[in-house]
Amino acid sequence: MGEIKVIEADITTLAVDAIVNAANNHFWLGGGVAGAIKRQGGKEIEAEAVRKGPVPVGESVVTRAGSLPARHVIHAAVMGQDLQTDGDKIRAAMRSALQRAKELGIGSIAFPALGTGVGGFPMDEAARIMISEARAHLDGDTSVREITFALFGREACETFRTELDAQK
Repeated sequence: MGEIKVIEADITTLAVDAIVNAANNHFWLGGGVAGAIKRQGGKEIEAEAVRKGPVPVGESVVTRAGSLPARHVIHAAVMGQDLQTDGDKIRAAMRSALQRAKELGIGSIAFPALGTGVGGFPMDEAARIMISEARAHLDGDTSVREITFALFGREACETFRTELDAQK
């Protein structure tokens, strides 16, 4: 079984095999994590992602990571153009992103709190869904050995750590 970690960090600074972008299904990189990925990694990440979309909400696509320290960006479509999300969409996007990681033979992946920024989804519910999916994935046949939740702010970290302890 792999390891699940919770850290307070800017996901764009992590030297992991892949980082996940909480995306809309057309893959325009606007605000939040997506905007940071575009600013830090370069506009070519957005251009490559847009060429691969649109996809149904809950699906994901992989792009190169531009000038980011990660090798890949997995763009998980947690919402459509209405910028609305829910638990089922977050669960599907999480599963899809982990499946893309497995297909690429990725060992380490970092996630933001999917759907909690622009999507406005409650942090505690996102933590419950995402940690549950991370555990289920690591229990299966996968190349992934390390899943990091790279979160913004102490409160988000405490919420995810509490949930991680609750699911042990």
